[in-house]
Amino acid sequence: MLEAGDKAPDFDLATDTGRVSLASLKGKNVVLYFYPKDDTAGCTSEALQFSSEVEEFAKLGAVIIGVSKDSAASHAKFRKKHDLTVELAADTTGEIVEAYGAWVEKSMYGRKYMGVDRSTFLIDREGVVRDVWRKVKVPNHIKAVLTAAKALKEASPK
Repeated sequence: MLEAGDKAPDFDLATDTGRVSLASLKGKNVVLYFYPKDDTAGCTSEALQFSSEVEEFAKLGAVIIGVSKDSAASHAKFRKKHDLTVELAADTTGEIVEAYGAWVEKSMYGRKYMGVDRSTFLIDREGVVRDVWRKVKVPNHIKAVLTAAKALKEASPK
């Protein structure tokens, strides 16, 4: 399981505006968050909250990327419908979701199934994972990530 201090797995994923890779973001801090599905209540709330703080994260030299197994076309509709400003990447094969340990067994009403664990990774400018949040509850989560991003910026001002 990926933890703080580990090298972040590289990725190269489609977005609704092109492609994004971890290698292309070297030199920036990255907030990489995984969410289950476009346009569902919790995922919409999380995306809206991250979108509302894009400028604050940018001041800290950080970019925000949301990842789900939805297609880039689905992301485009989701972003347009809710006027989202975060970049959304499509991991339709689930390879990156698995590499980050966000593909987990879940249980609902006694039925077990595999799904995306709502989780967030703060990755530094060199591609090292600095903070990990798993089983994220949306209320107050973005504030915690912003606080960690501020601490990371202060620890390595450039």
